[in-house]
Amino acid sequence: MSDAIQFIRATPILRSFDEVKAREFYLGFLGFSVLFEHRFEPDTPLYMGIERSGLVLHLSEHHGDAAPGSTVYVPMTGVRAYQAELIGKGYKYGRPGVEEQPWGDVLQVHDPFGNRIRFCEERG
Repeated sequence: MSDAIQFIRATPILRSFDEVKAREFYLGFLGFSVLFEHRFEPDTPLYMGIERSGLVLHLSEHHGDAAPGSTVYVPMTGVRAYQAELIGKGYKYGRPGVEEQPWGDVLQVHDPFGNRIRFCEERG
């Protein structure tokens, strides 16, 4: 193995189909902020980078960038506080609970495009 090789981070790309729904879910409900937006021309698919507390996700309307129905696993701290924040928003399409698992407390959310994000406060 070479000491010269270092992986910096992974940035999941999630497929989206509707800009309005993506903004409502990721920005309004989950509380992310926009890092950048890209379109090749007006009225073409959106590619958007979002961030919250160090977690960066890319959302793409481009066919072939990602498959709907993906799952992203996110280790974190403060999962119960995040769940309380989400419940407090009264989002009509989801009120996620926290499941206690042997490996940690898991808060799973489902976006409007069939993707899942599993936020986990890991044990030990």
